[in-house]
Amino acid sequence: MNIIETKKLTKYYGKSLGISEIDLEIKEGEIFGFIGPNGAGKSTTIRTLLGLVYPTSGSATIFGKDIIEFGPEIKEDIGYLPSEVFYYDGMRVIDLLKYSGSFYKKDQAVILKKIKELAEYLDLDLKKKIDDLSYGNKKKVGIIQGLLHEPKLIILDEPTGGLDPLMQQRFFDLLREENKKGVTILFSSHILSEVQKLCDRVAIIKDGKIVKIDNIKDLAKDTHKRFKLEFKGEIDRKQVTELIGVSDLAFDDNNASFLLKGNINEAIKLIAGFELTNLLVEEPDLEEIFMHYYVADKK
Repeated sequence: MNIIETKKLTKYYGKSLGISEIDLEIKEGEIFGFIGPNGAGKSTTIRTLLGLVYPTSGSATIFGKDIIEFGPEIKEDIGYLPSEVFYYDGMRVIDLLKYSGSFYKKDQAVILKKIKELAEYLDLDLKKKIDDLSYGNKKKVGIIQGLLHEPKLIILDEPTGGLDPLMQQRFFDLLREENKKGVTILFSSHILSEVQKLCDRVAIIKDGKIVKIDNIKDLAKDTHKRFKLEFKGEIDRKQVTELIGVSDLAFDDNNASFLLKGNINEAIKLIAGFELTNLLVEEPDLEEIFMHYYVADKK
């Protein structure tokens, strides 16, 4: 069963394009990644799914129900964490969360128990006032707010901002536990490594259009790494150029930089033959990854 399904979902803001003909099928129990640079259309897609903005054309269903016709009913079983969280500053955390829980047609005692469990797990003081919280702790409030009613679908829009690395890992563990219960997760991010750690499949979006949808394992095989080499002496440019899978090659004095696609272990074996004083291997930025897909599409 598809928990989320969109058909040519399109949204214009006046004459400005938000998203164009988005086709997605997200299966029940799946952790689905949605990745793209800021302004790519991730948040517009999510807001349209949630009925916060209406589509210009196309359609979408959640739980098999039309998002416009059955909006209020659908929201009962959705947990949502936006990229930015804003609250009434004068309220205590516990009062805000109890107020949020009161909107759901569920046992409030069960919701309160869930609030306390999540607060303990995320190390959040429920007695504090919202305006006394750091940005990271406000994000924790948003996480609890999205999970307190035990939703069947969790939609996360850039959820890790403000969380330190330890808390990010704890948050990922929490999501995995929810997923084991059968909960479906849509995880939107501009950080490729986050999506690779967590998701089953991923959709890549740029300029409001889906560039690629793939299994995360298959995408990982296709992943490029950015290599930066500092040579001890003069660079043998021909030897570097002949490395299999190299693209976007650039030379500067005794330095070489390139994207390399394929098995990183095989690449290291080849590079081991070079006389180097320094070597840096890192993830390319998203723009470099997207350019790869755009060039591939045009061929």
